[in-house]
Amino acid sequence: MKAEAGVPQSPGVQSQTINDDAQGKQEPRGPQGELHPGTRRQSLIEDARREKASTSSSAAEEPRSWGTPACDGDPEGSTHLSLHITPRVGKKGGLSRAFKVFEAYGVRILNIESRPSKRSKNQVNGLEVFLRCELHRSDVSILLNSLKKVTDDVQIRRDEKVLWFPKKIWDLDQCNHLISNFEPDLDNNHPGFTDLEYRKRRAFITKMAYEYRHGNPLPKVDYTAEEITTWREVYRKLSSLYPTHACRQYLDAFYQLEKCCGYREDSIPQLEVVSRFLKECSGFQLRPAAGLLSARDFLASLAFRVFQTTQYIRHPSSPMHSPEPDCCHELLGHIPMLVDKEFAQFSQEIGLASLGVSDHDIEKLATLYWFTVEFGLCKQNGTIKAYGAGLLSSYGELMHALSNKPQLKPFDPEETAIQPYQDQMFQPIYFVSESFEEAKIKLREYAVRIKRPFSVSYDPYTSSIQVLDSPRAIKGALLQMKEHLISLCDALGSYPECNGNT
Repeated sequence: MKAEAGVPQSPGVQSQTINDDAQGKQEPRGPQGELHPGTRRQSLIEDARREKASTSSSAAEEPRSWGTPACDGDPEGSTHLSLHITPRVGKKGGLSRAFKVFEAYGVRILNIESRPSKRSKNQVNGLEVFLRCELHRSDVSILLNSLKKVTDDVQIRRDEKVLWFPKKIWDLDQCNHLISNFEPDLDNNHPGFTDLEYRKRRAFITKMAYEYRHGNPLPKVDYTAEEITTWREVYRKLSSLYPTHACRQYLDAFYQLEKCCGYREDSIPQLEVVSRFLKECSGFQLRPAAGLLSARDFLASLAFRVFQTTQYIRHPSSPMHSPEPDCCHELLGHIPMLVDKEFAQFSQEIGLASLGVSDHDIEKLATLYWFTVEFGLCKQNGTIKAYGAGLLSSYGELMHALSNKPQLKPFDPEETAIQPYQDQMFQPIYFVSESFEEAKIKLREYAVRIKRPFSVSYDPYTSSIQVLDSPRAIKGALLQMKEHLISLCDALGSYPECNGNT
């Protein structure tokens, strides 16, 4: 969901405005640069619902069944099975006899749960057991036959197929599915619709993003005097509000960006410089995007601490409003908050929670992103401050959010994830967190309840996703963590004054 250049945006979610005009959303080009018909007037939820159809033809989206061999090249020939067992009732040790079968064939039970049976011959004491296990491929048939002899029923459950998701950072080259366009050459309400030179310039900049591949130098854009003039007007207007309206983390980062990355009125920062600084501060890095990414692709990028950002700028005739993502939204709204380590962790955890989940869960996570990273508020020193990029890159909405007009609610992921919203006017409802730490804890608790047949972990050493779907994978991740903890304990032992105070 690449935040549109303004809302889950950045390339994936919505655009930002800086006055009281309605905000719009961008509708980008397809993977090959082709234009999609129509304009974007839908929410992120609608984007998610349409996403499956628009990407189903992509080889990268081939589903994989988690009931088939977990790894085709596994030298041990292991496979995963999901079973539904109805143990016999009335015979001594009905369930224990089934477990003895598992033990006899060296089966590893990965997950198990039970409930009162609706199918057992004994309606009073019967149970149904659902479990997921790992065993050698050659033992599947004999295991099932043996279980049938000691149970009333045993069935193989067909696991839901899991959509492809990136596991290596270079896989993000495939995460470029764009939502239908709301661009100057498609919508006659766009400020640049009749400006052929502006449309040509936009096409040139987005082409660089389409051609980018991981590992290449980030594209450099030589901004024109007219583009810098637009940036200057936006920069001045917004920076006058930051001292009173932005959260402390944003202000601290903004001053650092002015000092280290060329943030100033007369120059638009280059992605390469900003990305290098971000990497040093929080581990995040930037990647160019051609427009508004699908929610799934944008969130997947966050899992790798990669933020996809547009580089073009809004039309000079409307500097206080952009109907789509642009560099003003990205550089002024998103980047300062990503400098903060705690907020960067919060953003990455949303991305990790999105990997391989259903379209329904993507909808909810996109909505959570909308009301936090894009339009989030938090409390600091007894007052409410803005930390959402959609607010900090929109003069009009920032003023509105901190007035007495909108309704403010405590941040609760369960409620926030299903809160309806629109992207054409200012938000009538905002969610307020007591702190980033609280928001991160609540999000983590919400994420662990999302159903998927595996867990994931990010390996910062290899910039890859570890799929934790077997005891072996989990033990490997724990071993890596153990080594890190040993180093920390050794370091702590070097300071006697810390003993007893940890």
